[in-house]
Amino acid sequence: MQSSKPAIERYIVLFIPWLLALLLKNDDELSYMIAWLGSFLIFYLTLSGWIKPIPDDRSIAEQLMRPVFLVQIIFAGYMASTSIFYFMDVLGYENFEKVSHLLIDQERLRQTALCQRYYCLGHAAFVSGILIFMDYPVKSKYYVEKQGLANLLMMFAIISFPVSILFLKIPGLSQFYYQLNTLSFMAGTLALAFALPLKKTGNTLICISFYVFNFYQALISGFKEPIIISVLVLGVFLYPNYKKLVAGVFIPVLLLLFMFLPTYNRIFRQNAWAGDTNVKEASQIALDATLNSNSDEDDSNWGFLTYRLSEIDMFIKFTQSTPKQIDYYGLALIRQSGMAIIPRIFWPSKPSTEEMIMERVYNAGVINRAAVVSAKPAFIVDAYLSYGTLGVFIFLFAYGAVAQLLSIKAEQLFGGYILGTALIFSGLFQIMWRGISFEFLINTVFWSYISMLVIHKILIAVHILKEV
Repeated sequence: MQSSKPAIERYIVLFIPWLLALLLKNDDELSYMIAWLGSFLIFYLTLSGWIKPIPDDRSIAEQLMRPVFLVQIIFAGYMASTSIFYFMDVLGYENFEKVSHLLIDQERLRQTALCQRYYCLGHAAFVSGILIFMDYPVKSKYYVEKQGLANLLMMFAIISFPVSILFLKIPGLSQFYYQLNTLSFMAGTLALAFALPLKKTGNTLICISFYVFNFYQALISGFKEPIIISVLVLGVFLYPNYKKLVAGVFIPVLLLLFMFLPTYNRIFRQNAWAGDTNVKEASQIALDATLNSNSDEDDSNWGFLTYRLSEIDMFIKFTQSTPKQIDYYGLALIRQSGMAIIPRIFWPSKPSTEEMIMERVYNAGVINRAAVVSAKPAFIVDAYLSYGTLGVFIFLFAYGAVAQLLSIKAEQLFGGYILGTALIFSGLFQIMWRGISFEFLINTVFWSYISMLVIHKILIAVHILKEV
């Protein structure tokens, strides 16, 4: 059992890096570094259990999918730590070497430090929301027969995939396709992690085939996130039983993916999206080019690290226009999110969610209206656009609290961590790993919650979930 709730002073410690960076805001480089390193201090204080003890109902290796671990590492890590390359670029570095002897753009440096302070504040607020509501072990009224868990997970993967395709064919319900497709992938990957140590040959072959299929689909998607997530999730699920293998193989593979994926994706898109070649040929061309590329001649990786890995450049443009030229949005984005929740099948003339989001992008001058690109703001940007510094604190705290409460609810409904957090929470609410615009996030979380309740009722009806 967890110990008593920590004193409020320990939560206040999480905000000290932000406060210190704010006090030293006149020194932009120092302020940035304090805010940037502050997030690593926050990681240490939370993951070590100093703020609040880590749940002891399972070993750390067996609870990595809970919000305080994976959601924090991916969401906050991506948000708060990836801007370092952009910061180096501002200081005149390229490929980690000083190449510019021109004067540093002091205004750009000031804005970079400002946004990093918001990232640090957002990280502290986000993790506070998680920790305050983190209460394990969860008391569940239901349980699942453990001996049949491997087969159950495999059946989840097999059944949810065709059901997801069915939703894709129904106009106005395509969002359920993404939910169930992700759930199918998580179930198949978790089933593979269960089948390997149990040496269930049939299950293993089926799950490997399913995993390879999903990885190939990620490879030809043209996006880096599905590929990285495919490898990351398998590593996390295998870690409890194969710690040395995961540390020795999966960590280096993830680092290699970060190095080579920018080049692969760029070349794949040039060929596949132009319509000149099919996806199979484009994938082979991109793979050959990536493996044979000369890193000294190919600057796409630095461009990726600087402008694509982090979204700070876009954040800077929003802070330059709001509130100086465009007032804070207040609750307008929340109201638009309420509209987005209504399925198009019930409201055929519903305004396009994409267009609503892009309107604030155009208004801020982030991109030109004539540009054929999408540049949706991150969650923390929408939080800032709503109420500035106060908005960052309130909405990021709520983000962490909601993630934690959803994980607890899932464990209550599905008999514990494996089905609850590792499968249902990570499958249906995977969007919370990467915070996106209010409208998309709130819509997806709302309907994923409905889907969770429906799946719970189905599993009770077919006697897979049984009352304690």
